Amino acid sequence: MSGQERAVERTAEPGERSPLGLAVLGALVVLALSAAARHLSKTVPDATEGTSWEGVGAAVEFPVYAIALGLLGNALLGALGVRDRLAGGFRTEFFIKTGLVLLGASINLAVLADAAGPALVQSVVLISLVFGFSWWLGGRLGLDEKLRALLSAAVAICGVSAAIAAAGAVQAKREQLAYSASLVIVFALPSIFLLPLAATALGLDPRTAGAWIGGNIDTTAAVTAAGTLAGEESLQVATIVKVTQNALLGVVAVALTAYFALRVEGARDDRQAPDDSANRLSGSTGPRFGGRWSRTAAQFGQRFPKFVLGFLAASAIATAYLATADPASGKAAIGVVNDLRTWFLILAFTSIGLEFRVGALRQAGWRPIGVFAASTAVNVLAALGLAVALF
Repeated sequence: MSGQERAVERTAEPGERSPLGLAVLGALVVLALSAAARHLSKTVPDATEGTSWEGVGAAVEFPVYAIALGLLGNALLGALGVRDRLAGGFRTEFFIKTGLVLLGASINLAVLADAAGPALVQSVVLISLVFGFSWWLGGRLGLDEKLRALLSAAVAICGVSAAIAAAGAVQAKREQLAYSASLVIVFALPSIFLLPLAATALGLDPRTAGAWIGGNIDTTAAVTAAGTLAGEESLQVATIVKVTQNALLGVVAVALTAYFALRVEGARDDRQAPDDSANRLSGSTGPRFGGRWSRTAAQFGQRFPKFVLGFLAASAIATAYLATADPASGKAAIGVVNDLRTWFLILAFTSIGLEFRVGALRQAGWRPIGVFAASTAVNVLAALGLAVALF
């Protein structure tokens, strides 16, 4: 189809809204559903305070409400036959990457340098071990490599944020991201109550209990809830451990980008490349070598998660600002940035719900759940051993 034909195709019919108008309507749908999700994430904890559901109400994070309302909107718009026409306003990738850049502002590099020595050792060893196990098991069970990357990052690093970063690095499907985020929430909720009880039963001191909680539970809100149940000192250590894991998010995202560019896409290009037997017979391997590595370099440049640079820049700027500002002003400013980050991620997960397709998840079946459950068990044991050894 020529460019002129495409232009004609994009022209609205008489009586129809233009593509821009439809995209604006789609964006308004996202905003309205996101506002409702934000309202629920704020009011449910208050409504359940003082009840037997207080812990659950405080720990259920905004992705749950955003995805649920997005799915509801998906079904309604689909029934009305307008979902696909409004999809231009569902800017999932933009919302996700903006939210992750703003996440960097919550990483104070000075705090990590001063207080997170054992936490850094624990995080590096734990991430390497759990990510490696999850990746290996996913491969044994035949999972799609992109889904393996999302599940491994989520269970090994910091839950939903890590799954989002991995999705951007490997260009995963939105259904895979929604599935991974849902598993994170499902497994994090019981951990809020079970880990503090287990720490008490095992006789762990507060610092060790906090390191175990921070190294094992995948979401920041759930870590805060569990740490609060375990005690103030446990909460402080758990927070440092979790923030240290969050800080390694960019490293893992770049590593995944390199792996998929060099191994996955590179191997696919080799299979699709034309036969170069003439070059081999003449002893000239230059064109083939140069061709592959030039393609690989181009793929890496295209895949490289630019948001990682923004994430690091936001961390550096926030660290420099907090070093000069008075504590009250600094806390208030970072609070504003964190609130803005939450809004962008709510918009992202609402868009994911609106764009969701169940076909890919039906094909995945039970295997992703098995991989995540087994990796969580390894994470529990490895985090406990490292917490006892280091704290």
